[in-house]
Amino acid sequence: MKITSVIQKEFVIEELRAATKEEVLAELASVLPRDSIKYTLEDVVKILMERERLGSTGIGDGIAIPHGKIPGLGDLHVSFGRSKKGVAFDALDGKPVYLFFLLMAPEHASGQYLKALAKISRMLKDNTFKTSLMEAKSREDLHRVIAAKDEEGSING
Repeated sequence: MKITSVIQKEFVIEELRAATKEEVLAELASVLPRDSIKYTLEDVVKILMERERLGSTGIGDGIAIPHGKIPGLGDLHVSFGRSKKGVAFDALDGKPVYLFFLLMAPEHASGQYLKALAKISRMLKDNTFKTSLMEAKSREDLHRVIAAKDEEGSING
C-alpha cells in the first residue's frame, strides 16, 4: 500500500490551529476532498468522535491516528497535520500529540483501511521520520518527507 496514493499535498496541514481533540478532527477532516464525502463536516467529526469513545487513537509518543468509516465514501482518504505546541488528545501515555494522520475509509474497505493503518504505524516507529516531520519547514517539505518514507517502505510492502 502506498500512502502517497491516498494523501495529496493539499491534505497536509503544516501547523494545526486546533486546541482540542474535536477541533483537531474537524481541521484534519476539512482538507479532505468534499466531492467524495457525502456528509457534512459535522457528520464526519461525529463519526470520528464516536470512534474516539471506543478508545483514544492517540497511541502515545506524540502520535495520533484517528480513523473512521463512512458509508458511501468512494475511496480511502488520508490527511496529515502537525501541531508544534501539541494537543491534549487523551493519548495512551497521557502526553500531548504533535503528529496526526487521519484516515477516512469507505464502510466496506477493511483490507485497504487496515493496510494503511499498519503502514502508517510502521512509518511512525522511525524516530528519524518523526523528527523530520517536526522539523519540516513547509507543507511541501512535510509531503516530501512522507513520500520519501513511503517509498523507503515500499520495498517490503
